[in-house]
Amino acid sequence: MRKLSYLAVFEPVETGYSVYFPDILGCVSFGKDFEEAQKQAAEALGLHIYGMEKDGEEIPSPSKTIKVDPETVSGYLVSPITVFPDLVRNELDNRAVKTNLTLPAWLKELAEAKGVNYSKILQTALMDYLGVNEIPKNYK
Repeated sequence: MRKLSYLAVFEPVETGYSVYFPDILGCVSFGKDFEEAQKQAAEALGLHIYGMEKDGEEIPSPSKTIKVDPETVSGYLVSPITVFPDLVRNELDNRAVKTNLTLPAWLKELAEAKGVNYSKILQTALMDYLGVNEIPKNYK
């Protein structure tokens, strides 16, 4: 299982800690205290890498040392943040999502009278229709 660790800069601000990753431009986070900032930074990093992979972008290699932005407030801390991109992808790709569908009123009434689980029926029918027996590799 892939494990990626990037150095994060935790910048003290009036309301907590602002976080950024010099190696991952645009990946920023915040926490009311250092512990929360670490948790939020890990979530932000995982989501950012997930998005980059979905968009086909190259994931930069983690640096062993970093250059801190010259505008960073004094008192900053640098700490590694570790994520497991495959776990993030699995969680996001397999999360339940809501979708609307349209049925004739008589069919809806008949299904509800029989206690039909729409989600289960639709999943099964879509997998059968698409010829899918398992989760495709690009979603694992």
